[in-house]
Amino acid sequence: MEGNSVITPEIEQLIQAVETADSAAKLVGAVRALAATRSPLAVPQLTTVLRYNNPGAAVAAVDGLIQIGDAAMTHLLANMDGYNYGARAWATRACAGIGDPRALALLQEAALTDFALSVRRAAAKGLGFLRWQSLPSEEQEVVRQAIYDTLLKVCEDPEWVVRYGAIAALENLAQQAPSYGQPLQNFLQSLVAEEPEAIVGERIFLALENIGPM
Repeated sequence: MEGNSVITPEIEQLIQAVETADSAAKLVGAVRALAATRSPLAVPQLTTVLRYNNPGAAVAAVDGLIQIGDAAMTHLLANMDGYNYGARAWATRACAGIGDPRALALLQEAALTDFALSVRRAAAKGLGFLRWQSLPSEEQEVVRQAIYDTLLKVCEDPEWVVRYGAIAALENLAQQAPSYGQPLQNFLQSLVAEEPEAIVGERIFLALENIGPM
């Protein structure tokens, strides 16, 4: 377990229910029950579930890890499964949803290189919602710039859903860091002229409207 935490009988019972579930439906129900505790004590088991060949259980585990938040990050990052693509993809989604800036490098790599468009989109959107404000002031600008530069590259992704996610992420970044507003407006105005998908073009116009005059 993490640190010196002692597992409670309640959590132990819920973990055992996950480990002994004898059907896909029972596994999903057991994972949901464990996730609902929002206890850091559940993090190791929820992370293990990401390796199972059960998308429903993985979704429930990801949701639980996101609800637990920053307390899940150390274990998640330390237990990224380099040999199980599915587990790594689910863990990436969890990190994107948590928003802890420690996930920066992981999300950058996933947004730019993952072969699954759903993972690239989740990672891109997650980058725009990383809580860089929680970092020491001397680190904030470096991280913000890294996020911004990565998202500009993601806007070149061949899949429109990934570009859509990147634009939403850039919009949020500019709203949180107004100094990026004018450069982003210039970038988006040039981008919209080249965007082949109408739905992405509409999202660009919405971002421009929401960013507003800077």
